[in-house]
Amino acid sequence: MHADDQVDEGVSPELARFLRSAGDHRPVRIVPAVCDRCGGRVFCVLVDDVEGAAERVCAGCGDRAFVADSEEFWEDADPGEAGCPCGSEEFETAVAFSLADDGSVRWVTVGLRCRQDGAVGVYADWKIDYGPTDHLFGMV
Repeated sequence: MHADDQVDEGVSPELARFLRSAGDHRPVRIVPAVCDRCGGRVFCVLVDDVEGAAERVCAGCGDRAFVADSEEFWEDADPGEAGCPCGSEEFETAVAFSLADDGSVRWVTVGLRCRQDGAVGVYADWKIDYGPTDHLFGMV
């Protein structure tokens, strides 16, 4: 872990460790996905790693939300449903935001932890090349 890393409350230690190890050497802020409608923390996730986009669907209430700036690229995306090798499609979801020296977001990494067997993985990541970026922290 980098001395300046931040892990928001609600991210499992396993997923936080994995996301940190998958990133570059920049400090990161890791933020959990929480359903705005019901407060749920288990999601089915659609991803397109080529376009750099992800959408989460709450397993509890079905509410949908784009991750970070994904909505801007969704029309051109060809998303597929994330799946664990065990067959499960329900995940704890968190995003690692790699930060530049000025605190702006430079990279978005979507990590998932299978609710059935605990396997973790990076399912999509993309570069951010604009500013300001503070709004992205609330779009997980």
